Formats: sequence, structure tokens, C-alpha cells
Amino acid sequence: MSDVTIGLVGVGKIARDQHLPAIAATPNCRLAAVADPHAALDDVPSYANLDAMLDAHPEISAVAICTPAHLRYSQARAALLRGKHVLLEKPPGATLSEVEHLITFAGEQGVSLFAAWHSRFAPGVAQAKQWLAERQVQRVMIEWKEDVRVWHPGQAWIWQPGGMGVFDPGINALSIATEILPQPFFLRQAQLLVPSNAQTPIAAELAFTDPRGAVIEANFDFRQTGPQIWDIHIDSDGSRLSLTQGGCRLEIDDELIIEAEEREYPGLYAHFVDLVANGRSEVDVAPLRQVADAFLYGHRDTTDAFI
Repeated sequence: MSDVTIGLVGVGKIARDQHLPAIAATPNCRLAAVADPHAALDDVPSYANLDAMLDAHPEISAVAICTPAHLRYSQARAALLRGKHVLLEKPPGATLSEVEHLITFAGEQGVSLFAAWHSRFAPGVAQAKQWLAERQVQRVMIEWKEDVRVWHPGQAWIWQPGGMGVFDPGINALSIATEILPQPFFLRQAQLLVPSNAQTPIAAELAFTDPRGAVIEANFDFRQTGPQIWDIHIDSDGSRLSLTQGGCRLEIDDELIIEAEEREYPGLYAHFVDLVANGRSEVDVAPLRQVADAFLYGHRDTTDAFI
């Protein structure tokens, strides 16, 4: 298998915390350079923008884009136009229309496009999906609560249109739910709590159902202090499956099945290398569609300004 030589666009917190160590740990994957107008790395060639990076490093075969969502379409299209494979950090774009066009354009260019829903690579997700495949789901409770000051310190873009607010982490929960539940599900009600000085919600309560009448509820909150909560509980055929700690812990009927450390991004990059080697793309828009439905269909209430 040939090496995938990566150019990384965006050197913010998620790139430093996850992408850089994952690239270093992934066989057949090598970092060549980074591009960011506001940041650089001491030990890696750094450029102000994508074009400058690609001009200086023609050996780059793939680009990983870790910028805010509203920047991703133009950067991804530019990379695809130059024949580069593209990995998109979640969400894969600011709008569904952008992502749908990138899918078509990547096919026309004959390169791989990967929407990297990292939470789907959590240790317990694959086995949870397998267990649920032939079961009748009655009820799903999703609780995803974290402290925005810890995970997005000083990042004002998250409160602007396209920044998604609490759906930035909430879409991780939806990426797991759309992966493991055996039936598609549809929004029936949404309550979005928006700070008076923001354009995106700081908390959300969502209610869904599926074609068989399952009750699916989600509670997202960006104001959590103390322990962070990333839990999904599913009642099915008289049994309960609990996928907690962001998918690192799986229990079925109170029996511990899996408990492992978080290694989502190494799994994600290994999958990207495999997609490139086999000339395939993988872009599932289901999690982004669920968020779009919430913004389209949700009732908005105003809360205190976020500081």
C-alpha cells in the first residue's frame, strides 16, 4: 500500500489534540506540511494558505481540512481540483448543498472524499450496531453535555451562523445514533436555547421517532460543569444497551462488554488510508441533515448572554 502524504489545513485545537498525533501513529500515513494564516508548527513546514502549501509540496496526495465549517467548501473544492484526496473534519460543511456538490465533484475528479465522523470510531460503536441490527428499538435517550469553555476556549466562531453552537458536540451523538440504530429516525420537535448575544444554541432538546414508533430523545447542553456526559441508552426487546463515555464503554443489561481508551482518530485515519487505497469515498450526510432539521423545525428561546 502506498503512503498517503497529508497536508493539514487548520492548526487549531482539534488538529493539535487529535489529528497530528493520529497521523503520526497511522501506518502508511505521513504529514508533509500544514496551512493556517494564524498558526504554524515548529517542526513542520507551515504556510499561510492551502494553495501555497500545495505549490511547495507537490508530493502531497491528500488534504485534511480542520478549519471552521464555513471555510471547508472552498478549501475542499480547491484541493479536489488539484487532484488531492480530501478528509473533512466534522461537520463536512456548513450546508447540505455544499457537501452534496463536493460528493459529485470528487467523483468527477476521481479522488476520495471522506466525511470524518470521528465518534463512529469509538470502541463500542461497531458492536452496539451489530447487537441492534435485528432488534426492535422502543426508546432511546441521548445525553450529551460538555463545557464549551474547556473544549472551545475563546472560539467565537462557534456562536456565529455555521458555527453550530451546542450542535458541534451534539452532532457527534447524532453521528453515533444514525450509525447504530437499525431504522432511520425523524425529528418531531426541537427546543433550541440561544444566548442573546449569539446566533447558535447553547442547549437543545430534541424528540424524534422512527417508522416503527420508537421514542428517541436527545438533550444537548454546552454549560456542563464537573464530569462531562456523553451517553446513549437504548431499550430494545426487553434489554437495555448503554453506550457511555462517548462510546468508550458498552454495557448490555448491566453487563460490561467493552471498556477501552478513546482512539477515535487513529481509527479514522486508518480508514481514510484504506479508502484512498481502494479508490472509494465515504460521505454520510445523515448527522448533518438531522442538525439542519433541528434548525429548520426547532422553536427558539432566548437565554442570558454567553460570556
